[in-house]
Formats: sequence, structure tokens, C-alpha cells
Amino acid sequence: MAMNQVWGLLVVLVFFNGCFIEEQRHTCAQARIPRSKKLMNASVVSRPEVVKIGSILTFDSTIGKIGKIALEAAVEDVNSDPTVLNGTKLELTIHDSNSSGFVGIMEALQFMESESVALVGPESSALTHMISYVIKELKIPLLSFTATDPTLSSLQYPFFIRTTHSDIFQMAAIADIIDYYEWREIVAIYIDDDHGRNGITSLADQLAFKRSKISYKAPINPDATREDIHDVLLQVSFKESRVLVVHTCTNWGLDILDVAKELGMMDSGYVWIATDWLSTIIDINSPLPKKSIASMQGVITLRSYIKDSQLKRKFVTKWENSTKLGLSTYSLYAYDTIWLLARGLDDFFHQVGNISFSKGPQMKDSQGTFVNLDSLSVFNGGKALLENILRVQMNGTTGPIEFTSDKSLVFPAFEVINVIGTGFRTVGYWSNSSRLSTSPPETLNTNLTNQSSSSELLYSVIWPGQTVKKPRGWFFPQNGKQLKIGVPVRVSFQDFVEEVKGTDRYVGYSIDVFIAAVKLLPYAAPYTFYSYGDGHKNPAYTDLVSLVNAGVYDAAVGDIAIISNRTRMADFTQPYIESGLVVVAPVRRVSSGTWAFFRPFTAELWCVIGICFLVVGAVVWILEHRRNDEFRGTPRQQVVTTLWFSFSTLYFSHKQNMTSSLSRFVLILWLFVVLIISSSYTASLTSILTVQKLSSPIEGIDSLKSSKDRIGYQESSFVRNYLVEEIGISENRLVPLNLPEDYEKALNDGPQNGGVVAIVDERPYIELFLSTRCQFSIVGQDFTKNGWGFAFQRDSPLAIDISNAILKLSETGELQNIHNKWLLRSACSSQGAEFSVDRLELKRFKGLFFIIGLACFLALFVYLVLIIYQYTKHKPDPSESPGTTPGRLQTFISFIDEKEDSLNTRSKKRLRQASSFRSNRDIVSLNGYRCNRKESSSIAPECSEHGD
Repeated sequence: MAMNQVWGLLVVLVFFNGCFIEEQRHTCAQARIPRSKKLMNASVVSRPEVVKIGSILTFDSTIGKIGKIALEAAVEDVNSDPTVLNGTKLELTIHDSNSSGFVGIMEALQFMESESVALVGPESSALTHMISYVIKELKIPLLSFTATDPTLSSLQYPFFIRTTHSDIFQMAAIADIIDYYEWREIVAIYIDDDHGRNGITSLADQLAFKRSKISYKAPINPDATREDIHDVLLQVSFKESRVLVVHTCTNWGLDILDVAKELGMMDSGYVWIATDWLSTIIDINSPLPKKSIASMQGVITLRSYIKDSQLKRKFVTKWENSTKLGLSTYSLYAYDTIWLLARGLDDFFHQVGNISFSKGPQMKDSQGTFVNLDSLSVFNGGKALLENILRVQMNGTTGPIEFTSDKSLVFPAFEVINVIGTGFRTVGYWSNSSRLSTSPPETLNTNLTNQSSSSELLYSVIWPGQTVKKPRGWFFPQNGKQLKIGVPVRVSFQDFVEEVKGTDRYVGYSIDVFIAAVKLLPYAAPYTFYSYGDGHKNPAYTDLVSLVNAGVYDAAVGDIAIISNRTRMADFTQPYIESGLVVVAPVRRVSSGTWAFFRPFTAELWCVIGICFLVVGAVVWILEHRRNDEFRGTPRQQVVTTLWFSFSTLYFSHKQNMTSSLSRFVLILWLFVVLIISSSYTASLTSILTVQKLSSPIEGIDSLKSSKDRIGYQESSFVRNYLVEEIGISENRLVPLNLPEDYEKALNDGPQNGGVVAIVDERPYIELFLSTRCQFSIVGQDFTKNGWGFAFQRDSPLAIDISNAILKLSETGELQNIHNKWLLRSACSSQGAEFSVDRLELKRFKGLFFIIGLACFLALFVYLVLIIYQYTKHKPDPSESPGTTPGRLQTFISFIDEKEDSLNTRSKKRLRQASSFRSNRDIVSLNGYRCNRKESSSIAPECSEHGD
């Protein structure tokens, strides 16, 4: 509603309120007399004894009843606690809007005249919208514990404070539930007012993030009768989606479920998700009548999650002692609203100190004259009170109360409830931080690492119809509508799709797979085939898929390749046959040839094998040279012996004995390598000499790309764009071909005679083409990998069900039977093998060569360490080599070349000489000792010092 319309309405209401109601005229006159005195007194009193606040509720509604009790209880508790407002009392006045927007406006205006500092309510989001315009001008905070409309934003309505959670979070929870069960389309049933429309709009936005959508909206007039609800739900029953979300008020919700029960819409296959209105009814009015309980079996609903606390338990006890009505979460939010206002007022008094009002604003009407709104009062401290309320941080019965920057309460969380029997069961939780979970939000918020990685985010649910199996969520409506299936009219390769002339029937491999899959569906899916194509050339399949996207066809069935640009337009099923682009070219049979025995190995592999023979021979010679006489002699003899030993290992016929443990270690590993190489050579040579081979100058897409010859492709196929855009082949080289006979002629003619050097097409077509043409063959490997599937409109549930049916066909072998029926050919099965290179390459033996190389390196390293040790221990004495003294390197080389037996002999000789020298020295020493003894005894003074 525009601002001028709102103020116009206010003028009428003020005039009506002041002139036509006698009782109100008297009240207004009484109020105007002491106005100036009150304003003067307010300026000097810092804390008033009484602060007036008002509330607008609907007394005959469920929420209105419990809200009134909770507000009064809160005011009583605040006034009895002197620490809250320091002696100031709250005076609450509650008015009944009687479910009328007009009466609600009247009640709001009365509050504006009574100098109330805040207004609590109203219950209706629509009425809150209207009143919010008024309080914005009069600067009076409006606190609502029931208005969950997401469009009541802080920007448009700056003096509105929502003391419960917005429907944005509730709709996000429902969207997560729908996404968890993998439903893609829902039907929204709602009351056609601001609360219903805006809530469903928010749900649509949340579903869009999950790639789901609302397929049908079913609004219900706020003044609808039971017959009107019956008509709306009857239309819903004709829709495909069976997932129904009901967003309404407590007054209408049970009637909707009751009518749905009468229409058979609470049976197996349906999914009913209700917003928190249903949990509110269950909490407040329990136990419900049997009729109401029967109509809500299997329904999922949400309820604000409130953690158990001492404040909550205290309030529950007081509630049970004061009323027979059940306790709802709205009762707790209403109770906390008064406490929140009281805390804000207390801070306001500390900051501002007094309460004052001024005269109402003056506005001009359409003629430019002033409209007098003097009966209304503007709260001078309204903005300060608003800011103090938003800054409050407290613990209430609902838990921590604190506002975010956009004036929303922190920690939005809900319970996911499943109605079962005469009660309900909590099957999970949702919070804005942890989303769906089977654990309470506080356990996940305190430590996010505790969040379960399990895929089970909700416990099992008992759905309508007393089934635990997850409903499919949709079905084909029983209204005679059939699926429109587009089928391409092929002129070539009709084994896949063929139209029976003169009828509306289609046959072929692809058609049989689709028919078999439809038969496996757990429901009837009537369909009608529609031809696509002119019958003179194959149609463009991308254009056919685009018609599915445009809604011309519900699906497209045929040999349709699943490629990227098509998946952006439609949803495809599971591939029912593997495909990919291949190259087919003429091949010739080649004989083994004179030098065929060289073909098993590539030239690179031959070279590496020869080098390995020489290296192993050299290593064994080094390890055996010092101790084995068979590896000694003249240089010519040593070279011949080494080569003979090395190459004789190829036949395991070497006769040299190994005396070194290191050489035996190397030889064992080398014989293992030789065994593998010789076995591979034998197997490959046998294949070359016994099996006929096919040869082609084209070896695959790479050689085709590097050539300049013309290339054929199937007309109207995506192959042309792929070769040009992805492979980079010039368009001038591409030749469109239509029939298999055109393929054969073009390949036989060759590029020199106006034909093509090769043809690029999808593997199923080529295999069918080659089944009776043995002079051609596939060369190289598939250079793309994809498959064929059936295309359906985006988010169509049929795509998933048909995919499951195709998997079942594959598991049971039926898919292979259909393949054999249409595509199995045996004419060229024995020689129609793909062209491939049969030569063994070096990369296949890298592991073997690495092992023998590592063994040789380790053996030489150990040998070198031992030689150095022996050299330092037994190095030759320079005195033993008369003449010129050799250098260190020459001495070391001579030491290595020396036979180990000579070293041992020289070492023993040195030991004998050293022993003889020590013996002589000992004798001389002994004789000297004896002489000294005789000299000392004067028996032989003439004895010399050295004896005889």
C-alpha cells in the first residue's frame, strides 16, 4: 500500500474514531485536556512509576489465547522483580482485533493516543504490515512474536522488531528436507495473504539453490469455506507432484488436512510437509480429536527448537498451574518479548532518563491542505528505545536472546517432527549452521568436528499410508495425458531406430531398450511416439533435444549421444550403450616378412637389451677378475670370455663358475630378467608369424590430424563440430556422408579419387558398418568416451526412474539380449579386429631394467668398499718394487688387477718375515740380559754385552 493511501486510511479512521463513536469521542476529549500538563511533568520525572505498553491479539485464535496468557505472566514477573526496572511498573493493555484488519488499525490508533511506549503484536503478518507504516511515523517500537513474514524487513520497517525467527529459516529447513529425499518438484498450498504468499516465495528461492522448484501453487482464500478448500485440493490431486507443502495458519490447517483425507490424498505415495502451524496445534490442543489425528498421520512438520534450561522449566511449571492449554513455543517467545522490552526500557532510562511525547505530524492531502493528526502522539525517545532493545543480550526461556545486524534473532533452529499414532516423534534437527542432523544443534555448534559424516541426516520416517519406504514424490495424473516422445526418423543405420512405413510404430535397438525400461517402471507411463525428421536425411539430434527443452516434447528417444551442449538443455538417463568417436580406414593384410623376427621388440628396446648384456658381463668380469682364473688372461682372452659369458646367459648355457657371492647375486637377477624377456619375445613372435595382421597408413586421430587428406563424417552429426572446434581440423577437409554405402564408396575411392582417407563416427555405427565389410577396420583407440541415452525435460523424475530401469535391464542380462538381437553380426568377427601395434615397447620392461641396474650398482659399490679396505690393509711395500716408485693411482690399479691368491701369498710372506724379525730381536734381548747377569755376579767379567 502506498504511503498516501495509508495516511488517507488513517484520516478516515481518525475521523471515524473521533466523530462517530460516542464513547471514543468522550475519551478523546478527556485525553486532550491534560495533555500539556502531562508533557510538562514528563520532562522533570526521570523514571515514571508506570510505563504503558499495548498489545493487539486475536482472542479467538489458538496463538492469541496462549499469547495473552504468556504476556500477562511476563508482565507480572517483571513487575514483581524490583531489579529489572528499579520500581517502574509495566501497564499492559491487550485489545482483541477480532481477526479484522480494520479493527486492528483502530486498536493501534487507540494505543497511539494513550502514549504507549511500545506495541506487542499483532498476530497477523498482514496487519503488521499496515501498522508498521503508522509506528514508523510515530516512532514507537513494534515487537511481534508471531509475524514471521520475511518481507517485514528492517529497511522498510525500521521500528519493527521480530522476536521470533523469520520464515526464511523455516523455508530453508524445508528445502533441505526436500533435497535430502531427492525430490525435485513440489506443490505449495497456502493462505492467500501476505504471510502465505511471502513465505512461499521464500520457499521457492530456497528450493532454487537445491535445483528444485514449486511446480504448482494452490492459494486458498482467507475467507474460504470447506467447499472452496475441497475445490483447491481437487485441482492439486490432478498434478504430477505428490510432495505437498502446507503453509497456513492454525485456523485453517486442520480443515485442509481433513479435506485431503476425504479425497484420498493421505494415502501411500503422498508426502505432506507442514510448517510450524501443525506443531503449534499439537502442542496447545493435545489431545486432539480422533478425526484430526487420523487426517495428519505421516505428516512432517517443524517446531522451533528450544534447549531445555532452568528458566524454561520454571516457566513450564507456572504455565501448567495457570491454564489447561498446552505450552507452545509461541508462549515462550511471547514471554521473552516482555522481558526483552523491560531490559531495553531499563537501559533507556539509564541513557535518556525520561519519557516524552510530542504532537502528531502534519501532512498535506491531494489538495495541498493540511491534515490534522493532533490526536496522535510521537514518542520522542522511540529511536533510543529501539536501539536499546536491539542491544539487549540476555538469556530467556527460549535460550540466548541477541540480535544480528539485520535485526534477526541468533541461532535459528527447528525440530523435524513426524506425526505418528496419537503423538509424534522427533526424526531430526535443523539449524542455520549445521543444517540437517540427527543430533541437537547445541552439540554441533559447540564442536563442529563432532558432526557426523554419515549420510543419514534424519531418522526413518513413517509416511502417509503407514509405509517406511520413501515415497517417489510424483506420479502420472489420471487425466488421460500421455507423454509426447520425439523419435528421429533415420535414413541410415536403421537397426537403431526405424519407422515402420504406413504405421505409427517404431522398431530398432534404441526403441526396444526404451520399451523394456518403461515396462519395469512401478507405475503406468502412457506415451505416444512422434516423428522428427523429413525422411530424406538424418535429423540433427541437438535440435531434437532443444525441442524437449522448449516443451514441445516430453522426451526424446533414439540413438542420442550424451554430449555437453545437450546436457545443458535436458536431463539424460543412464547410458544404455557405450559410445565414443573412432577412426575407420581401409586396411590391407600383411605377411610376416623376411625380418619378422625383429618385430617383437622396438628398436629402442633392442638397444637397451644389448646394452644390458654388455653391462652385466662387465660387472661380472669386475667381480670375478681377482679370484677367478676363467676371467683372467690376456686382454683379448678376457674380452672374449666376458662377451661369451654375457650372451650365453640368453640360453642359460654359460659354463663359467662364479666364485664371488656378489657376482652370483647379480647373475640370479639377470637370469630372471632374461627369462622374462625371452618369454615375451617368444609369445610376440608366435603371434606375428601365425596371425594375419592388418596394416593402414592411418594409425589414429593424431596421424589423421597431421595429414592433409579429406575425412568423412556422418551428416547431421555432432562429429563435424567436434572435429573443427576440439581437434582443430579444417572444415575444407570434412566430407558429409549419409548412408553406409556412401561410407564404403568414399573409403574405396580414397582421397586421390575424390573419396576420403578415413571416416570419423561413433563406435556403434562403425561396428554395424564393419560387420559386413571386412576390408575396413577401426584404427587407433577411441578418442572420446560417452554413451547414448534418452533425453527428458529438465528435472523430470522420469529420467531417474528410467535410469534405474536401464540398470536393472543390464543386471538381468536383458540389455545384452536386445543388443544381440539387433547388432550382433558374425561375418567379419574373425578378422575384423581393430588395428593395433603388436610390438613390445621399452616402457613395458622398465621395472625389470631398473631391478638389474640397481643390483649391478649395489654389487659394484660393495665390491669397491671391500677393495679399498684390502688396499689400505695390504697395500704393496715400495721396497718390494725396485727401480722407479709408482704413483698412488697406478699402485691402486695394479692392486685391483693383482690376483687375490698372489695378495694372500705376499701377505703370508710378510707375516713370516715379521715373525722372524721379532724372534731374532727377542733372542738378542735375552742374551744381553744373561750377560748383564754374569757381569753383576763377577763370574764372567770379560763377557761382552752382546754375548758370543
